[in-house]
Amino acid sequence: MAVLLGSGSIPAAAQERSTDATWIWYPGDYEIWLSNKMQARRTERGAFFPPLWRYYSPYALVTFQKHFTLPEEDVVEIVAEGQCKIQLDGAMYYGDPSRVHIPAGAHHITVKVYNQEKTPALFVRGKHLGSDASWEVTYEDKEWIDETGRASGQSGTEWQQAGSWNFDKKENKPSEFRLSVTPQYATNVTHENHGFIADFGKETFGYVRLHGLRGSGKVYLYYGESEEEARSVEACETLDEITVGPDMKKEYTLKDSKAFRYVQVRTEGTAQLDSVSMLYEYLPLEYRGSFRSSDELLNKIWDVSAYTMHLTTREFFIDGIKRDRWIWSGDAYQSYLMNYYLFFDNPSVKRTLFALRGKDPVKSHINTIMDYSFYWFLGVYDYYLYSGDEDFIKQIYPGMVSLMDFCLQRRNENNMMQGLPGDWVFIDWADGLSKEGEVSFEQLLLARSLEAMSLCAGIVEDSEAADYYKKQAGSLKEQIFDAFWSADRQAFLHHRVKGKTTDKITRYTNMFAIFFDYLDAAQKQGVKQEVLLNDEVQQITTPYMRFYELEALCALGEQEYVLEEIRDYWGGMLDLGATSFWEKYDPSEKGDEQLAMYGRPFGKSLCHAWGASPVYLFGKYYLGVQPTAPGYATYTINPVLGGLKWIEGKVPTPGGEIEVYCSTGKIRVRSTEGNGILTFKSKTRPVCKEGKITRTEKDTYQLQLSPGTTYNIQYKYQK
Repeated sequence: MAVLLGSGSIPAAAQERSTDATWIWYPGDYEIWLSNKMQARRTERGAFFPPLWRYYSPYALVTFQKHFTLPEEDVVEIVAEGQCKIQLDGAMYYGDPSRVHIPAGAHHITVKVYNQEKTPALFVRGKHLGSDASWEVTYEDKEWIDETGRASGQSGTEWQQAGSWNFDKKENKPSEFRLSVTPQYATNVTHENHGFIADFGKETFGYVRLHGLRGSGKVYLYYGESEEEARSVEACETLDEITVGPDMKKEYTLKDSKAFRYVQVRTEGTAQLDSVSMLYEYLPLEYRGSFRSSDELLNKIWDVSAYTMHLTTREFFIDGIKRDRWIWSGDAYQSYLMNYYLFFDNPSVKRTLFALRGKDPVKSHINTIMDYSFYWFLGVYDYYLYSGDEDFIKQIYPGMVSLMDFCLQRRNENNMMQGLPGDWVFIDWADGLSKEGEVSFEQLLLARSLEAMSLCAGIVEDSEAADYYKKQAGSLKEQIFDAFWSADRQAFLHHRVKGKTTDKITRYTNMFAIFFDYLDAAQKQGVKQEVLLNDEVQQITTPYMRFYELEALCALGEQEYVLEEIRDYWGGMLDLGATSFWEKYDPSEKGDEQLAMYGRPFGKSLCHAWGASPVYLFGKYYLGVQPTAPGYATYTINPVLGGLKWIEGKVPTPGGEIEVYCSTGKIRVRSTEGNGILTFKSKTRPVCKEGKITRTEKDTYQLQLSPGTTYNIQYKYQK
């Protein structure tokens, strides 16, 4: 619905001088509505397959307000997705006015928008007044009216900063958002008795198009991430059936997008077609990060990782494009981190965090998974560290508080988390992994989440809560060490059941404790030898947890070892023909075993977000770039070759990028913002004309970095 204040039309000159404006809504509501639509698109062999957790809905009626001062008379246009009521300085506009002249001076405008089917949204544009994130919005208007008809003006209503994205024209309505598409064509077609199989050359995602349709009958499409899956009429995960008749157009585009590389096409009756193509569906993003090295295999791994990440970055960060197409918090957390070293697309992070959080009251863990609630907290703080976006923290903080309250209320008598009815304790896909009792890994994630709560409470100036969460985190960390740390075995034990700590060691708690920096130097070395480099401790077979295992090893300075693992693990998938990285890879599995999962012959996702972790590892631990203050106000660069002859690449920042080149004899760095510290080791005294190098300890040197300067360092590489 469009409502224009006043009467007549807006002069063209006034429109040309209009201020910037964007569509706004209650923060999180549009993200919830859009995620509902996206996650409801999953099908399994043509059957509707909705998510396993609670769906939320946007508030049907919200109120927007803005206090503003005009330097001169303004002409204001208002467009709403829904019915709206408008008040200016307490006076209501009746009917459906088309234009309003607002005189110079101070004013207060409120707009109520109602929409039961879509997200109530508002677009306001004038010469000086425009809707943006500075507007406030509420779903609870507590204003009351006395017997004279006068409003109280003392409602006690809680207002939030409005949410927004990139809908910057009135015609660009949020409810009509669609991903971009572009044509793609099969690279090979094999004709057979029943029809043909089209190979699109690599994993892709989009809408199949049928060309040259004629006759009457059926066209059957069987999709496959592998050729074996596309050939399996009985077991392929996704399929389509199209009825062809005399009234059908020769060109037909299927209404639902699918993930595939191969499509088997069969016909029935007199139905025929000439060929198939597709419309590739994607979120337009720039590859702002890059990585190259002297090892072409690693370069290929980075390229395929980046493509995997792009395929799974859509309306939101999703897990895999074939099967779930859902927003899982554990998968998304890794996507956030990879995004910071590839796209640095903040809106995707915010949309996903809002969608995952849902609304109050909290009745279950995010995705019903205990650890996934904790990853959500970690994701919020990491977003602030990389982006410096305080406004988002202020928007999301109430949701953080209520979710943390829910978690803390589910602690047992020892103030530890333990799976209760309705809780899914996931951790990882691993054979025989017990989730019983007080699992040390869950306690560790809770401790880190409490630290994140304390930091975010400080950002919103909730000092009492910041102190409370900090004390809770400290107390829990002490309990974790008392209950689970074994000095004899130099490792955290897996869990405690009915008051007894078992002697089982797993990798999860131990590797997270390293990059959480919960261990001292001696403990870190003990964990490295007794757990991470110990083949007797149960091995990890999912890229999901390999992400963290390799990060822990990198944090311990084992970059050369990690590169061998990456070559073996991700290179192993490439050897099997992977064009995107998988949900799980076990080198011991042979043939069709590599395609099976969940008891189904083609259940495994061959394009899974958590398979793209080399993007993050290469950027953070080889190029060595990390923020040390929010939004890269300060940062460090610690390049590590890991046995390579040279590496180079770019790491995106909020307003630019950091460029790094490192060989055995030269380092070159440049940034466009922030103040950095370059740290490196050299066998000889290094030389840099552009800055002063200082020695911090034996063979270790540092250089202060300022934006806009290219620093060239001559040195001799030292491990």
